[in-house]
Amino acid sequence: MEAIRARCAAHQGFVTKRLGSSWLRARWSTAATIAGLILLAVVPWFLSDFQLSLLSKFLVFAIVAISIDLIWGYAGILSIGHGVFFGLGAYAFGMYLKLEAAGSRLPDFMAWSGLTELPWFWRPMADPPVALLMVFIAPMAVGALLGLLAFRSGIHGVYFAIVTQALALILGILLVGQQPYTGGTNGLTNFSTVFGLPIIHPDVQLGLYYAALVCLTGAFALCLVLTRSRFGLLLVALRDDPRRVRALGYDPVAINVLVFTISAGLAGLAGALFAPIVGIVAPTMVGVVPSIEMVIWVAVGGRATLVGPVIGAIVVNWAKSGLSERFPDFWLYFLGALFIGSVLLFPNGIAGFVRSAVSRSIRFSPRAPRAKEAPESVVPVPVEAQPEATGGRG
Repeated sequence: MEAIRARCAAHQGFVTKRLGSSWLRARWSTAATIAGLILLAVVPWFLSDFQLSLLSKFLVFAIVAISIDLIWGYAGILSIGHGVFFGLGAYAFGMYLKLEAAGSRLPDFMAWSGLTELPWFWRPMADPPVALLMVFIAPMAVGALLGLLAFRSGIHGVYFAIVTQALALILGILLVGQQPYTGGTNGLTNFSTVFGLPIIHPDVQLGLYYAALVCLTGAFALCLVLTRSRFGLLLVALRDDPRRVRALGYDPVAINVLVFTISAGLAGLAGALFAPIVGIVAPTMVGVVPSIEMVIWVAVGGRATLVGPVIGAIVVNWAKSGLSERFPDFWLYFLGALFIGSVLLFPNGIAGFVRSAVSRSIRFSPRAPRAKEAPESVVPVPVEAQPEATGGRG
């Protein structure tokens, strides 16, 4: 009897300690996220115009990294062609910016190419609501179509990654070849206003920064809700054991297509923000190289963490900018060493390393929550009184 009670007490203490550790980790994670948002909200007042523009671009890249983490970290879908959806969103909003800058005239590259009237698919983009809708509709439609064709055909893993890479290559070549309609190699440039406001004005640049920060916060909140809901559990289950998910009555194709479409829409939103912040939309944004860089941001920051991709996008691009300024001839070697070192030293990414360090500190801390400090939801398991065994028959 005493042995049973001791085992039950030990088990209850173990469960209580685990719940207490998870509770503390969640509180630390929430506090760190809030602190990061506050820091990003106040830091523009201490930066120069150039530094503010760089940080705005990095926040845009962080949105793309979150969109990739949603499908790669949680659903196990690796896409090395997410530059396609980023570029579609950028071109959709860039068309509006170009028409606004041209006014009643044809865009300059169309006139140089011999066009005499605006193409039919450009005309609706002069209306801001239509342009904003196309920022989401175009990448989500392409993502849904690609996902439906690929996942229904049973294309997964590295084969799906190759398909997305081929799509990025095809779209890049198409944009370069259609000079009269897309601007060719130069892309869309010379944006002067956004919604009637001069882009180069410092107040407008500050507003674009906060717009990027709000969109990043919204994208993070959306993915956080999705991953912590029943849908998120389905994504993880589908990533780990798709046959069991299918046996339970769920449709893996529909789940994969849905999450891939959401990810494409978030990447399109990032592209739309990129256009006025940077001031150029070029085919090089759609190619294979930038798509691979987007995956690197997630790998460096940490998969399946949501916070990690934000950290990875900011850290990698800030290092890229700083190293290229200080070491213009050798910065690529330093950047490569950074990638290799991060993979070797932090195989789970920066966020994964920090999470493991916090877990170890909580586990070995003398102030770790004890059984009496357990949350109210932890109910002790009652031990049934059992009759003592008798030595023989009466």
